[in-house]
Amino acid sequence: MPREHILVIEDEEDVLELVRYNLAREGYTVGCAESGEAGLELARREHPDLIVLDLMLPGLDGLEVCRLLKADPLTEDISVVMLTARGEEADIVTGLEMGADDYLPKPFSPRVLLARIKAVLRRRSRALPDPGDVLKLHGMVIDPVRHKVSVGGRDIDLTHTEFRILHFLASRPGWVFTRYQIIDAVHGETHAVLDRSVDVQIAGLRKKLGEAGKYIETVRGVGYRFRET
Repeated sequence: MPREHILVIEDEEDVLELVRYNLAREGYTVGCAESGEAGLELARREHPDLIVLDLMLPGLDGLEVCRLLKADPLTEDISVVMLTARGEEADIVTGLEMGADDYLPKPFSPRVLLARIKAVLRRRSRALPDPGDVLKLHGMVIDPVRHKVSVGGRDIDLTHTEFRILHFLASRPGWVFTRYQIIDAVHGETHAVLDRSVDVQIAGLRKKLGEAGKYIETVRGVGYRFRET
C-alpha cells in the first residue's frame, strides 16, 4: 500500500542518508535536498505530504524555508517537522509560529523521528471538528454552543477566556501551540495581551478542571498542547 511522500531537506550527508533510509524502510516515498533553495523547488514541484527540515542549511536557513513554504498557497498546507542542532528556544518558537508542526533536537533517535512524523501525519489526516461540534475527550465534554464544560458529569464554571483556550486546544489534540498562537486564536492578532497572561489563564483552567487539568500539557520553552487520546 503506497505511503505518504516525505521530503528531507538536510545538508549533512550522513544525517540525510540516515533519515532517508529509515523513512524508506517504513514504506514512505522519500525525496532529498541538500539546500534550502533546492528543497523549496522540490516542494513546489512535488508537493510532499511532509517535510523534514534542518534549521542550519547553507544559503536559505530552515526558518526562512519554513516562512516561504507557509507564505506560498501552493505549499502552505505541507506539514513540517524541524530538526535543529542548537535547540534554542527562540528558533523553536519562531519555527512553530511560522507554521511548523513539530521539532526534534539533534542528535536524535530515528525511532523518535518516525514516531513524531507518524503523529503529525495522523493529526493532519483528521479533519478539524466543526466549531459547533460537542467535543468529548478524556471524560470531558465541551459544548461550544451552550458554552458549557463538564468533567465526569460535573459542570465546570469557566470564564469566557478560559473556555476559549480550552476549546481551542482540545479541538486540536496533540498540536503544540506557542503562547502567542493561543492569544491570536482566542483574542485576535490586534489584541494587546502579554504572553505570560496565558500562563495565568492556563493555571486557573487546570485548577478548575481538577484531575482533568493534567491533559493540558506544558511543552517546556514552547507553549501548550492538549493530550491526544
